Amino acid sequence: MKPGGYVHNDWGPRELTTANTGRRSGRTRRDVPAVPARRGLVFEDATSGWVGELLRVERTAGMVVMVLEGRGGRTRTFPLGHGFLLEGRPVEIVDPATVRPSTAAPVAPARTASGSVRTAPSRARVARASRIWVEGKHDAELVEKVWGDDLREEGIVVEPLGGIDDLVDAIRDFAPGPQRRLGVLVDHLVPGSKESRIAQDALRLPGAARNVIVVGHPYVDVWQVIKPAVLGIDAWPVIARGQDWKTGILAGLGWPHAGQADVARGWQRLLGSVHTYTDLEPALLGRVEEVIDFLTVTG
Repeated sequence: MKPGGYVHNDWGPRELTTANTGRRSGRTRRDVPAVPARRGLVFEDATSGWVGELLRVERTAGMVVMVLEGRGGRTRTFPLGHGFLLEGRPVEIVDPATVRPSTAAPVAPARTASGSVRTAPSRARVARASRIWVEGKHDAELVEKVWGDDLREEGIVVEPLGGIDDLVDAIRDFAPGPQRRLGVLVDHLVPGSKESRIAQDALRLPGAARNVIVVGHPYVDVWQVIKPAVLGIDAWPVIARGQDWKTGILAGLGWPHAGQADVARGWQRLLGSVHTYTDLEPALLGRVEEVIDFLTVTG
């Protein structure tokens, strides 16, 4: 694989570039907000990609550390400080014991569904030549619902591919370059998967190095990036191998599932349950922010 093009998921190493350092809109390390280490917050270690919920803060050997619980109940300990993402954005994690309570409650700025500070209305920006590609219509609708305001401000268009089996040919036809970059968001991007092999082949194409990024989440379908608690369930239904996945999910939820019309209605019901980024799994949040940064940060 050529330098600068890379496949990223939460189960393997990744190359750190401006695509994942949170530098959108000229942000520097000095501008990174300080966040007290509070139980229940979900952080991502920017170096290893570890994502976990903060269980507790410990003081040991003159250091203050936090314990994060990741997938499957596994835990890891990290020192407080820089190098972490909260809902896809860089933060400095600080000792809550050192944070002085404010005498007056601050007024929270108006925010978009993605958590960005909402800017004053401006003239619509002409679309960039760069694009975000997603696998299908449902992916595109979900990204639009949560990140639509950000994307319109940046002039970025999201296009569904209808699957990634033909990703190599599609990127070749797109002809990526420094002013024509491409971010691809893939379902089920895990080591050894068909999707991972296709992504690696795509990144070997001429022009892909430094101009194409392929990132993904571990879930079978974008439906699963919606937190189960948002739907009032403990976990997504487990679907047997060989069964149509979406039909099986709807059946497991006790929703109509007789045909494609029911699948379409089921998706709209799921999409309607999503209001802000907090309704989605961190495994997706960081990846979308990473793609937006990759397409908009220069230098």
